[in-house]
Amino acid sequence: MKIANAELEVIATRRSQYPDANQPEFLLVGRSNVGKSSFINTILERKNIAYTSSKPGKTQTLNFYHVNQEFYLIDVPGYGYAEVSKTIREKFGKMIEEYLKTRKQLKRVFMIIDFRHKPSEDDLLMYNFLKYFNIKVTIVATKADKVGSSKREKHKKQIMDELDLVVGDDLVIFSSVTKEGKEEILKKLEDLIVDTL
Repeated sequence: MKIANAELEVIATRRSQYPDANQPEFLLVGRSNVGKSSFINTILERKNIAYTSSKPGKTQTLNFYHVNQEFYLIDVPGYGYAEVSKTIREKFGKMIEEYLKTRKQLKRVFMIIDFRHKPSEDDLLMYNFLKYFNIKVTIVATKADKVGSSKREKHKKQIMDELDLVVGDDLVIFSSVTKEGKEEILKKLEDLIVDTL
């Protein structure tokens, strides 16, 4: 898949603001500061379409990126960031839950975790939350350029064991620095879009 165009088309906090287009949608979830914005910028081949911030907790809305006029990538607030107040965290949770419960266009969730560390308690909660809604998940283990080749299998096994991936879910090792995993993600998006048409 070639990315011809991409734009941040809709910023939403509730269902009535979601785009009207009946096109495939892919949700991106992950802890604050795990590299979601870098992932979006790499996949969409744009330097700063998603705002990368040194301050976690920056995204506070559902951001719908319209890609090639044929599908949406949706960035949601990062989870597990302590400095965001409990009230705001609850609001984020309700916002994401409303989307998951009501959005028929959702084809898959890309859950971004840090390849260097074992999945956090928040990662496990998010994965189980997605499984509760019976949503297919691709785990994207990012920052792979920071893990030496001799340690890769160990890190991969650690993720698989901790999350206990169900059949149909998968893992892609990714780096926004070396672009490892980028083509695999684009191919996955393409296949899922073709399946939808």
